[in-house]
Amino acid sequence: MEQLFINKIKFNRDGINFQEYPFNIECLRNFEELKIDNPVTLFYGENGVGKSTLVEAIAIALGLNPEGGSNNMQFSNYDDYSELHKYLTLSKFGKPSTKFFLRAESFYNVATDISKNGDLSLQYGGDLHECSHGESFIKLVENRFWDRGLYILDEPEAALSPQRQMTLLCYIHDLAEKGSQFIIATHSPILLSYQYGKIIDMNNNMEEIKYEDTEVYRIYKEFLNNPYGMQKILFEK
Repeated sequence: MEQLFINKIKFNRDGINFQEYPFNIECLRNFEELKIDNPVTLFYGENGVGKSTLVEAIAIALGLNPEGGSNNMQFSNYDDYSELHKYLTLSKFGKPSTKFFLRAESFYNVATDISKNGDLSLQYGGDLHECSHGESFIKLVENRFWDRGLYILDEPEAALSPQRQMTLLCYIHDLAEKGSQFIIATHSPILLSYQYGKIIDMNNNMEEIKYEDTEVYRIYKEFLNNPYGMQKILFEK
């Protein structure tokens, strides 16, 4: 396997007050280091478990804008990101062709920054504000994600229909085969199903987990197999 751009994440625990956010998150209290040995690493877990906090810190440690974008984008609309990036050491190898942090919640701000520069907009396939949220998301990936790139994605499914998630999955697979690396925070059963990726369970101290053993797989399967029966149980509770 080709050497990955990031092959280890180490958490420097010295001097940390684990009673304060984000260090009081359970998975961080127990975290020391994580070996990255797959081109597509998927961080999975329940809401509040620290997925977005961790991938945001990884992106910032790489010199990327906390709100998203490439390392050339340094706009800021808010400064409420955590201090976690200061305590992460990333073991890096080689130089990717590009780096990009894509997060659904602040993608509008990225699109706005791009639209201010006409020449830059052309590199992204045009004005992203002229498309729907999901369409602009896919257009950015299609035009701006290159071979041998390093991509940090924070819950991209929030912007995408199931069909568009499958489109994104195709792009991820194609780019990974061409030397790119992805680090993704998600609870999408579609993205988590990627058969060549590695799922890290943040519900369980960063342990690797099989897709079929994830709670999201079990819940979706049970619900779709018997939606009205599941609703009867839920409503009676």
